[in-house]
Amino acid sequence: MKRIGKKLYILRKQHGLTTRQLAEHLETSHAQISRIENGLRQPTGDMILKMSAFFEVSLDQLMMDELELDDDE
Repeated sequence: MKRIGKKLYILRKQHGLTTRQLAEHLETSHAQISRIENGLRQPTGDMILKMSAFFEVSLDQLMMDELELDDDE
């Protein structure tokens, strides 16, 4: 799960969102999004579920470092 921050960054950019916009959708702070993207903090289980639902990606794709994100955006 070391790459989850990088994956979150990629998904956010693919959807054209700022950290503030994504934070609103995920009901958190933009600082928290930034910390996760920069590898300073790991997301909670609840946050991972919200990310998966919002971006419509599987939990496996988010959490397993060896799995890449589908590039169908």
